[in-house]
Amino acid sequence: MRESVPPIHTGGAVVLLSEPALISSHKRSSSISTNDNKTAASSNLETRAQRESAVKRGCQDIVNMDDMEDDTTIFSTLKSFKSLISCPERSLLETEPAFGRSGLQNLYTKRVELEEAAERVRSHTSLLQLTQEKQQMEVSHKRARIELEKEANSSSRDLQREIDRNRELLLKIKRLEEREEKANQALNEQMENNKALKRNFEELHKKANEKDSKLAEADQMISELKDETRRLSQQIQIQESKFSTQNLEIQALQEQLDVQRKKFQDVSQRYQNLQSSHSTGTESELKMKELERRLALQEQDSVIVKNMKSEVARLPEMEREIKRLREENSFLRETKENNSLLREETEGLRRKLERMERVMEEKLKVELQKEKLEHELQAWENIGQSTGLNIRKPEDLSREVIQIQQRELNLKQQNYTLNSSIRSVEKARTELMPEIAQLRAKAQEEQKKRENQDSLVRRLQKRVLLLTKERDGMRAILESYDSELATSEYSPQLMLRVKEAEDMLQKVRTHNTEMETQLSKAQEEAGTFKLQAQMVTAELEALKEQQVSNAEKNTLATAEEVSSLRQKIEELEAERQQLEEQNNILEMRLERHNLQGGYDPVKTKVIHLQMNPTSIAKQQRTEEVEQLRVECQRLRERLRKIEAGGGMTTDDTTLIIPPSQEILDLRKQMESAELKNQRLKEVFQKKIQEFRTACYVLTGYQIDITVENQYRLTSVYAEHMEDSLLFKSTGSVGSGSMQLLETDFSRTLTGLVDLHLFHQKSIPVFLSAVTIELFSRQTVT
Repeated sequence: MRESVPPIHTGGAVVLLSEPALISSHKRSSSISTNDNKTAASSNLETRAQRESAVKRGCQDIVNMDDMEDDTTIFSTLKSFKSLISCPERSLLETEPAFGRSGLQNLYTKRVELEEAAERVRSHTSLLQLTQEKQQMEVSHKRARIELEKEANSSSRDLQREIDRNRELLLKIKRLEEREEKANQALNEQMENNKALKRNFEELHKKANEKDSKLAEADQMISELKDETRRLSQQIQIQESKFSTQNLEIQALQEQLDVQRKKFQDVSQRYQNLQSSHSTGTESELKMKELERRLALQEQDSVIVKNMKSEVARLPEMEREIKRLREENSFLRETKENNSLLREETEGLRRKLERMERVMEEKLKVELQKEKLEHELQAWENIGQSTGLNIRKPEDLSREVIQIQQRELNLKQQNYTLNSSIRSVEKARTELMPEIAQLRAKAQEEQKKRENQDSLVRRLQKRVLLLTKERDGMRAILESYDSELATSEYSPQLMLRVKEAEDMLQKVRTHNTEMETQLSKAQEEAGTFKLQAQMVTAELEALKEQQVSNAEKNTLATAEEVSSLRQKIEELEAERQQLEEQNNILEMRLERHNLQGGYDPVKTKVIHLQMNPTSIAKQQRTEEVEQLRVECQRLRERLRKIEAGGGMTTDDTTLIIPPSQEILDLRKQMESAELKNQRLKEVFQKKIQEFRTACYVLTGYQIDITVENQYRLTSVYAEHMEDSLLFKSTGSVGSGSMQLLETDFSRTLTGLVDLHLFHQKSIPVFLSAVTIELFSRQTVT
């Protein structure tokens, strides 16, 4: 066991003091002595313990005084350490008693000397290790300094290279600017020449246009007047024949109109009578519901059943009345359909009358136009004779027009070549301007980076000087430790200093790695800038060569190549305009469709149902009605049994009537069935709406049912909301035979109706043709 002395803090280093535990050593030595000396040994141990405590207090006082005087320097620490080590030895020599010459004391002194010799050996080995570590640290410091010097030299060389490269780039930029000025001068000269050519071309073009306009007007008026006279004569003959036939048709239609008006009056009277009977039918249906409710109440209590016997006797009469009302309703529906057909026929006849009246008005207008055109034709013939042009037939006039057009084409080709050369030069100039600006900006950035790198090199050099100074200071401290500390005076301060030096070395290494990464990044950026500058110079040279070659090619280009290029450009421009218009129209439609609650068919997946929801609902409805009929029949039979067994006791009646719990269960089932039906209706409505939107998106037609067996189709590309087609189912539901009804919009599609419906007899082809026609109209507009 060793008794530890409190540590002494001096200048940031810690010195740990330790004393041998005399108690344990005395116990080990007292085991050898005799029993006679035990009392003396114990008294000796007590005096030793008192002396050691006094020595410790004195040493602590000395250390505290030294700390107060100077605790910042290493030398004061060493002095205090030496005084602390020498204090116990002096105190032990002065306080030894006279009887210490005994055998026990000799053994103790030998033991202490052996322990001191062992401690000297340990301190000597630790000092050897520290010297080796110090040498290794010096070697590592030297290597770090050499590496830092090498890196600083390499970075300075790289910076010098970058400076040279920047100078070269600036020279290249100046050369490019001079070339650009020369190109601008050439462009200005070319522009002046082009302006002079444009003036000459405009004068020639004006003269040619004046001649062309005169000749074209004369030729056009002559040909138009001749065509108009022929067409008008044919139209007059056709209109006269049509007029005679239409007069006959008008008379027949008027007679039919009178007949149809009488029929319409009769049908309206019948319809009013049917509406009144229908109201009575609804009243009877309400009565039926009330009777069914009463029947349900009768099942709950036998007393109510007896009271309702008289009302049950009326059931056959009510059933007969219901049958009669149903027959009347079916008759009214048929009359209603006939009435709608008659209305449509009357509407068609009215439209035919309006068309005939329009035809008569157009005939009068055509006759007036014919007279005017005859007068104009006579005037143009007189003008042709008075002008004295050497034009005897239309072929001469067309030949003169072709020659003038050929001259105009040649002039246009020349103008086009000049304009294209001007555009190419201007385009190259505009392309070069931002590149030159970019090069200037890059040169400025390179200058800034070079300055930053210079400052970084200066900082590195200062850092190297500081590191060398720190290294020299550490070396001096270590040498002072080695010179002043004896082999027996080893302390952990040296280890702490070594750790601090290692930490400093690690920080220096990390800083060096960061500087290396920064230098590598700067080199990479300089390399990329150099490559970009080379690419820009190569592109500039290529553009200049291309300009020269284009100028030569433009001068040597033939008229055929110029005309073909002009046609291609015009075609591409027209296609671009068409595509832009189509894109704008489609975007407007998409926005309108989205505002109306539509969706994107590209992003939406349409699920095709295996069975139609409406047919499923109808089937379920029929099944439920059949179940209800069976239940009604069963209840009727039960009532008949009750009526037949009128003399039965109340116990018999209670046996026949189901218990109240069963009635409650049936009511619950009815309520659940009604909820189920309500949910099915909601689901069917949703699915039907989805199906209609899918049909509208896929086929391009919105299908609406106006009346029974009559369908209205509205195209997605319709110009107006009223533009729709009406189809009527002529056969049964499953036959699929349809008939097109006449509307204002269908009258504009007579050609498509004749081709696809009368000749080809295909409604899908007709609908697709209408879609294409409407789409082409919108794109053209």
